[in-house]
Amino acid sequence: MKMPFGNNLFLQIFSCFSFITLSSQTPSHYTFLVRETQYTRLCSTKSILTVNGNFPGPTIKVHRGDIIFVDVYNKGNYNITLHWHGVKQIRNPWADGPAYITQCPIQPGMRFRQKLVFSTEEGTMWWHAHSDWARATVHGVIYVYPTNNTPNPFPKPDADISIIFGEWWMSDVNEVFTQFMETGGAPNISDALTINGQPGDLFPCSMPETFKLNVEQGKTYLLHVVNAAMNLILFFSVSQHNLTVVGADGMYTKPLTRDFICISPGQTMDVLLHANQEPNHYYLAARAYSTGVGVAFDNTTTTARVEYSGNYTPPSSPSLPSLPNFNDTQAAFGFISSLRGLHERYPRPVPTNITTQIVTTISINTLPCPSGRTCLGPNGTIFAASMNNISFQTPNIDILKAYYNDINGVFETGFPRIPPFLFNFTADFLPLTLNIPKEGTKVNVLNYGATVEVVFQGTNVVAGIDHPMHLHGFSFHVVGYGLGNFNRSKDPMNFNLVDPPFLNTVVVPINGWAAIRFVATNPGVWFMHCHLERHHAWGMETVFIVKNGKNSNETLPPPPPDMPQC
Repeated sequence: MKMPFGNNLFLQIFSCFSFITLSSQTPSHYTFLVRETQYTRLCSTKSILTVNGNFPGPTIKVHRGDIIFVDVYNKGNYNITLHWHGVKQIRNPWADGPAYITQCPIQPGMRFRQKLVFSTEEGTMWWHAHSDWARATVHGVIYVYPTNNTPNPFPKPDADISIIFGEWWMSDVNEVFTQFMETGGAPNISDALTINGQPGDLFPCSMPETFKLNVEQGKTYLLHVVNAAMNLILFFSVSQHNLTVVGADGMYTKPLTRDFICISPGQTMDVLLHANQEPNHYYLAARAYSTGVGVAFDNTTTTARVEYSGNYTPPSSPSLPSLPNFNDTQAAFGFISSLRGLHERYPRPVPTNITTQIVTTISINTLPCPSGRTCLGPNGTIFAASMNNISFQTPNIDILKAYYNDINGVFETGFPRIPPFLFNFTADFLPLTLNIPKEGTKVNVLNYGATVEVVFQGTNVVAGIDHPMHLHGFSFHVVGYGLGNFNRSKDPMNFNLVDPPFLNTVVVPINGWAAIRFVATNPGVWFMHCHLERHHAWGMETVFIVKNGKNSNETLPPPPPDMPQC
C-alpha cells in the first residue's frame, strides 16, 4: 500500500558532495541524510522532508559515463522511492525509482542500494522522490560534465549556479495529496513559487532570505535550471538581461538567446547569463504559464536578486522583468519550438525508418462518483486522466518484477497504438460520453532495436491544457509540434529531421500535438507520464517494456539482491 511521508522518515544515501573525477571502472558513493526539518516561509513554520537539512537538496557532480552508487536507508515509518530524472540507466531499470513501476517502495527499516549509470548525458539533470507528492521538497540538481579533456560546446563560464524552481504550500503537502485523491477534486494550489527554496522579496517574511546571485560585470555564469514545480509550467527572465540556452534535459543544444524562457515541470536547462549591464541590482523572476480554462493555479511571482559587485547605490526595489501573460501560448511555443539540437553531440542520428508508430490521446477525464460518497470533481464526479482513453491503475507489485519473473495479473499488454475513438479531438464542445475512460494497467511492448515514433495528441475532453510528457530510460528527438489535430498525411512532411532537440520531457501544446522519435535499445521497463503531478496521480501514464536483444550487452541483467519487497 502506498503511504505518505511521516514525521520520522530518514534516508541515508552515501555520496560525496565535492567535485571529483570518477571512472566507470571505479564507482563512487554519495551520502545524503533526508530528514524532517522545521522551515519558515511566508510567516509560518512547518516540518518538511529535506536532504541534509536543506531544501532543495545537495548537488551531485559527475562526468559523462560515470557510475555511482546510492545506498538508501529508510529509518522512518513510511515508504519512499528516489528517481534520477533523465539518467537513462542503460540496462539498469532496477534503480530507476518510480514506485510500483520498477520497484516496490523502500519500506521502513529497509535498505536499497541504487546504481546510477550515466551514459551519453551532458549538462543539467536532477533527482527527486517518485512516490506520491514527496518530490515537492525531496529534489536536487545533477551536474554532468563532459569527459575529461572534452570541452563544452560554448565558452567556459566563470561560475556555475543552480536555479531550482519549486512550489510551496503552507499546509503539509502530504495532506494536500491525500485530500484531493480522497475527494476526487483538484488539489489545492500552492501558496507561493520558490527559487532555490525561497519565495522572494514580494512575499512577507521572505526578503532576508531571498536567493542572491552575486556577479561581476563582464563575467559569464552558467545557470543550471530545474523546474521542480509540481503542477506549473513557468516563464522566467532576468530584468534587462538576455539569457542564452545551451543545453536542455541533459544534452547540449545550439545556442538560443531570448529575453525570457519557458520551462515545464521535469525539464532542465543550461542557461548562460552574461553580466553585461551597468552594476546594479536586477530581479530574476518567474511566474506561471497556464492555459486551462477555469483551472485554478498559483498566479504569484517569485524572485531572486542578481547583484553586481562594485560601488554604487542600489535601488530599494529592482524593477521586475517583463514576462508574457499567463496564457500566452504563442510566446510559450515560440520559445519551445525554437530549441535546436547539437547534432554532433547526438548519441545516434535521428531515426527515419520507423518500425513502430504510436498515436496516443492525452486527456483529462471524469469517473462516476461511487454511491454514498461525495465527490468534488466536475458535476459531482471524480477527476481522472488517460492516454488513449485508458486511465492507468498503479498495481500493488512493481511491473518490472512481474515482467522479469513472469508474474501474471499485474499488467496487461496491448496498449492501443491508435486512439480507440476518432473524433475532433480539439473541438470546443465534445460529447459527455467521451469523459469516462477505461481503467487498467496496459503497457506497450517493444522489440529491441525498434525505431519508435510517438505522437501525443492533446484533447479538449473535460478541459484542454498543456502537458509535459516525460519518458524514463530514454531521451528522444522532438521532431514536430502543432496546434489542432495531427494530420498523419501532411504534418510529417514538416518534421525536423535535421537538428531536433534531444529531450526527455516534451511539452504538448494545449489542444495540439507533439511528435517524438527514439530507438528502443534499452531493455527493461520504462515509465511514461505527464509531469504535472495532478495528472500523473489521475492516471495520465503508461509503460514501455523493451524486450531483450540477441547479445549479452542487449539483455536485462538480474536484479540486485536487495531489491525492496512489496
